[in-house]
Amino acid sequence: MRAYNKIRIGLVGAGYWGKNIARVLHELGVLSAISDQDDNILAERKKEYPSIQITCNVKELLSDKTIKALAIATPAATHYELAKEALMAGKDVFVEKPLALKANDGENLVKLARKWNRILMVGHLLHYHPAIVALKKLVTDNKLGKIQYISSHRLNFGKLRKEENVLWSFAPHDISIIISILGEPITQQSFGKSYINKGTPDITLSFLQFPNNTAAHVFVSWLHPVKEQRLCIIGEKGMAMFDDQAENKLLFYAHTISFDNQNTPCAVKAKAVPIKYLDEEPLSQEMAHFIDCIRTRQNPITDGEEGLRVLRVLQACQHSIDNNKNTFEKII
Repeated sequence: MRAYNKIRIGLVGAGYWGKNIARVLHELGVLSAISDQDDNILAERKKEYPSIQITCNVKELLSDKTIKALAIATPAATHYELAKEALMAGKDVFVEKPLALKANDGENLVKLARKWNRILMVGHLLHYHPAIVALKKLVTDNKLGKIQYISSHRLNFGKLRKEENVLWSFAPHDISIIISILGEPITQQSFGKSYINKGTPDITLSFLQFPNNTAAHVFVSWLHPVKEQRLCIIGEKGMAMFDDQAENKLLFYAHTISFDNQNTPCAVKAKAVPIKYLDEEPLSQEMAHFIDCIRTRQNPITDGEEGLRVLRVLQACQHSIDNNKNTFEKII
């Protein structure tokens, strides 16, 4: 585990996911303060990190000139205002996904980071997953050939939210990886269904169309009996599957299509080949990258611009869900 000296990072939001960020920042030797609105959460973190400053007042972190950066892991609806305040206070900022809930707000954060020469990084964790790094290398090394289709499923039972729907809660990770491979989509069509809270989709399905007849779909749900996190890439020369619940998380299939004398397509199957990748915790890799960017002033892999691209796709998908309620064809 790498350790960093003379960099002090404050954490805003130390609950459901923030507690994991607190652990990693502490392991890296940079956690200096924690702020949260929940007294019970603060009490838990105080037991874990007795030497760390604990406060319910985020302004104490914003005004502390010894704190170089803030990591924000609060509910999505608060991301924009907190990130804006932090940037204007001269802090480098890591903000959990999504960057904001409106593209205009995301654009403002990107402009602020540029104006104040601050690091702005978004928590699209999959980019720092060693198996995904290896998957993207298969693509760049042309092991799969021309990419034809990408499918992504992120399903689980919970965590249910009221402040954001499942699209905004689950899909940013997968959309981020897909557009890093295929570029930005030119069109999309999305559908969603609400069962728990009216108007807050629990299940969404988004189809993304890219240039050169390449496409992808993203299926997310928090009403699924088991946890499933899969991303499959279909290429002309082979296929690859990332399965975060499997022991071998990355498999390559040299499946191909052949044609007989009558030009009939035939599936030629191959055995799955496990692909090696580093045994590193994705969150540790992500936080270490943030710290390296603070030190070197390089742009993060998932910087504000990247977060904004994801945000624009999410916003388009949400608009489609909100306005496509009567587009289903009647089955006669």
